[in-house]
Amino acid sequence: MRILGIDPGVGTVGFGVVDAVRGKNTYVACGAITTPPNTPLSPRLDMIYNDLNELIVTFSPEAIAVEELFFSKNITTGIAVAHGRGVILLSAYRSGVPVYEYTPMQVKQAVVGYGNAKKNQVIYMVQRLLNMKSPPKPDDAADALALAICHARSMTSRLGSEEGESGCSTI
Repeated sequence: MRILGIDPGVGTVGFGVVDAVRGKNTYVACGAITTPPNTPLSPRLDMIYNDLNELIVTFSPEAIAVEELFFSKNITTGIAVAHGRGVILLSAYRSGVPVYEYTPMQVKQAVVGYGNAKKNQVIYMVQRLLNMKSPPKPDDAADALALAICHARSMTSRLGSEEGESGCSTI
C-alpha cells in the first residue's frame, strides 16, 4: 500500500510517501510544499491545493494520512494552519483517495512508542525505520513520513476489519 503522509501548514506543508508491504515500510519520497510569506492567504491556499493535487497524481497513493490540529499557544497561527488543512482535506477528498487522521500523540506512539516523544526522537526513529542514510529534511517532511508510518502500522493492527470496510477516520 502506498501512503502519502501530510503535515499541514500554510507556509510549509510537509509530505512523505511510504510503501507499506507486509509490515515493511519503504521510503519513496519526502519534501515540502512552500508558499511565499507576505502573500495573502487565498493565493497561498490555491498553491497548496494545486501542489497537493500534483503530488497525488505523481505518487498515486492508496491512502492519505493527515495530522489533526493541536492548538497549544498561538491560536492565530492555528487558524491559518486550519485553513491549509481544510484545503488538504478537500484535495484528498476530490482525488477519491481515502483520508485518515491522526493526532500528534498517536503518531508519536506509533513511531517512537511514547506519545510524549520529542521531535528529535521522532526524526531519529523515522530515519531508522525507513533505513535512511540521513535524517529527512525539513522537519515537516519528517513529520509527514511519521504520519505515513503511523497509518501503515494502524492498518496492519486493524484486526477484524473486513476488506472494503471504511471504518472511522481516526484510529
